[in-house]
Amino acid sequence: MSYVASQLYSVDAVRGLDRCAIETHGIPGYDLMRRAGGGLFESVFERMPDARHWVIVCGGGNNAGDGYVVAALALKSDRLHSVIALSDPDKLGGDARKAFDDYVDAGGSVDAWKGQLPGDGDLVIDAILGSGLDRDVAGDYADAIHAINHSGLPVASVDIPSGLNGDTGRIMGVAVSADMTRSFVGWKAGMFIEDGPDACGQLDLDTIGVPEACYQGADAVMQTIPHDVLDDVLPPRGRTTHKGDFGHVLVVGGGPGMPGAVRLCGEAALRTGSGRVSVATHPSHASSIAIGRPELMCHAVSGPDELKALLEKVEVVAFGPGLGQSDWSVAVHEVVASSRLPAVWDADALNLLAQHQDPSDHRIITPHPGEAARLLGASTTDVQSDRVAAAQQLQIRYGGVAVLKGAGTLVNDGHGPPWLCTAGNPGMAAPGMGDALTGIIASLLGQGLEPTLAATAGVQTHAAAGDLASLDGERGLMASDLIDNLRFVVNP
Repeated sequence: MSYVASQLYSVDAVRGLDRCAIETHGIPGYDLMRRAGGGLFESVFERMPDARHWVIVCGGGNNAGDGYVVAALALKSDRLHSVIALSDPDKLGGDARKAFDDYVDAGGSVDAWKGQLPGDGDLVIDAILGSGLDRDVAGDYADAIHAINHSGLPVASVDIPSGLNGDTGRIMGVAVSADMTRSFVGWKAGMFIEDGPDACGQLDLDTIGVPEACYQGADAVMQTIPHDVLDDVLPPRGRTTHKGDFGHVLVVGGGPGMPGAVRLCGEAALRTGSGRVSVATHPSHASSIAIGRPELMCHAVSGPDELKALLEKVEVVAFGPGLGQSDWSVAVHEVVASSRLPAVWDADALNLLAQHQDPSDHRIITPHPGEAARLLGASTTDVQSDRVAAAQQLQIRYGGVAVLKGAGTLVNDGHGPPWLCTAGNPGMAAPGMGDALTGIIASLLGQGLEPTLAATAGVQTHAAAGDLASLDGERGLMASDLIDNLRFVVNP
């Protein structure tokens, strides 16, 4: 992977990169196809060395052409079992037809699809459909994909798993479930969102020699958050530093009967490195939080005046965990909403925000899809059907930085393509995880990171800690397990 690895493109943009290489830089299209097929062959050969009977299933476009290049190389290396064509090869055109002819000239043969895969292959190469799919897969193509998925054999997909939409990440009726996918030219956005990660398996990118100049004018639809984002933003601390150097975060929340969320949020802020963390919460449980975690400075807040006094002593506010929507919650909301301190808003703070529609450039909002739907006056289905657009609309409507949580959390600050988190795991779909994220981002704000960096680094830190915690198993993972792993992440 190279400089393009963090940029995610639309299918049309990747086609533009391909055209740039051919039309502007004079690279023959067949040379690009041979590089793609050759790279895939080498990658599969290296990763699955024990597979000696390759079954290559080809469709009818350039994806099939890549497959025929692979077939010729597999034939030469005595690893080819069979090539199955779902479309008549005589109808191929352009570079794909040339790849087929070269394979036949090398002594290769093709079998028409007869409804099932051979029983004695030990690897499947999926060269059926490319990234431009815009309708549901049907007929022999759908039958072949079902057969591949039920074969029990390892599967390597050419460029993108057949049946996966390259832009949206949605499965178009049925899609290949690959063990590995080698993508070409540039990452397709759909490989990283919705069903994409599950369909693609282990990912690899081959730019196949497309000149760097082609990428300069290409617009990405997303960019991935670097896994090493913390390396430069949280340097080792000097021996003479003290807690006052690392920010004072005030967690505001914990309405009547809901003390757990503010405690998780406050603990996450401490574990991320905040110098001081105070908690402003309902009087009914301030003492119990302090007993359970004495490092948190807990304050029983009965009314607005007490909260205003606390806001004068801190640098950052984490607002919303366990807040509720009681009269107490509404009174607290009015005070925090009028503050100009940098803030992270979550949970019921967002539900109250949805009622007031108050934009602010000093605020980071962190909705899950349901909260995002309320903020946008839409349905959760609308949000999930186009998460990139939803994150953009959240930022436009409410200002500041919008963090749309979920599988593939997005961060949008209104400048350039949104940031996508590719870390994290299904075990993190658990109570309290959002409270922990709020504390992490607020802590990084208090340590001096500007809002976009605090949000992106916070999302990545949260996901990385969750991945560490999941090493003991995803099922049963709790937010407190994630918090316990934060120190390993924030001390790179």
